Amino acid sequence: MFRKIPFVESELEVVEIYQPYASFPELKMYNTPVSARENFGALYYEKKPFWIPMPGENRNFNSKLYSLRLGRGLREDSVDIFGLKWEFVPSAGGSIVHPGNPLLDDVNNWRNVIKIPDVKSWEWAEEAKENKIDKRYSAEISLVNGFWFERLISFMDFMPAALALIDEDQTDAIKDLFQSTTDMACEVIDMLCEHYPALDFINVHDDWGAQKAPFFSQQVAYELFVPYMKQITDHIHSKGRIATLHSCGHTEDRIQCYIDGGFDQWGPQLMNNIHELYEKYGDKIVFAVWPDKFDYANATEEEQRAFARKFVEEYTQPGKPVVLGLAAHRDTSPIFLEEVYKHSRKIYAERG
Repeated sequence: MFRKIPFVESELEVVEIYQPYASFPELKMYNTPVSARENFGALYYEKKPFWIPMPGENRNFNSKLYSLRLGRGLREDSVDIFGLKWEFVPSAGGSIVHPGNPLLDDVNNWRNVIKIPDVKSWEWAEEAKENKIDKRYSAEISLVNGFWFERLISFMDFMPAALALIDEDQTDAIKDLFQSTTDMACEVIDMLCEHYPALDFINVHDDWGAQKAPFFSQQVAYELFVPYMKQITDHIHSKGRIATLHSCGHTEDRIQCYIDGGFDQWGPQLMNNIHELYEKYGDKIVFAVWPDKFDYANATEEEQRAFARKFVEEYTQPGKPVVLGLAAHRDTSPIFLEEVYKHSRKIYAERG
């Protein structure tokens, strides 16, 4: 239940310095009146957070079992459970399957080529003994490479996978494959929730667009993706967890697919019109927002604080809470982040 707790300056006392990745700046954790994890609960279940959640308050949680067998490795070359060789590309900060020798050339043949693993037989309990969650903060696992388009690309290479989506002769086979990968995903979720009871967020990857437009039509999205999205998000919700989506690219035109697919949160990149998305859909899905570009290096402290207050006032409309995406702090400043916390605390406290 939401409590009206007035802001006091002592909240700005720094209680922890957190660095999410070696290449990211350090983040300040404040002396908040409730834990960061409680704040997320107030946001998602009551739409009344105590403040706009800050970068670092939702901590990335990693399972090596998933990363090495179904993900893209751990920032080094690896071979996944399907026998696909992932090559780490330092300049991109991620891994790809080397193109030109696809595992699958026609989705109709997938059952002869691809064996869906028995994920429940993996060593989850052993891993959980050493893999602990800090319960002060929400923890989120990102199921990289997903279970639909990104997974199909890894099996086929990009162009054949994209063409398969509009090839009527492969449609039924794609549905059969996606049903199997979705069932596998639900088993992964079962294992994560069983062995990590403090895990709050389950993030699914499926990139749907490039810089200027989505990869496929809305019709294709609703036929081949949305039903399986909804199966996974329903399963996540049945476990009392929050379902978030990572989908890169200019895909604002597919926002209704994400909503109908049951996702609680999506973080649109800056090539999308985040302001318009928030106005139209902020009461239907939580956005992980990025501030507009701003020259922090050449701005005074008061100019930075004024910019932060303007940002907060736009994104604290009643019934439309947002979170500040992790990557956003890389392009802002400590002054901006402090003022976002302070001003959003005051607004939510006064509103009650």
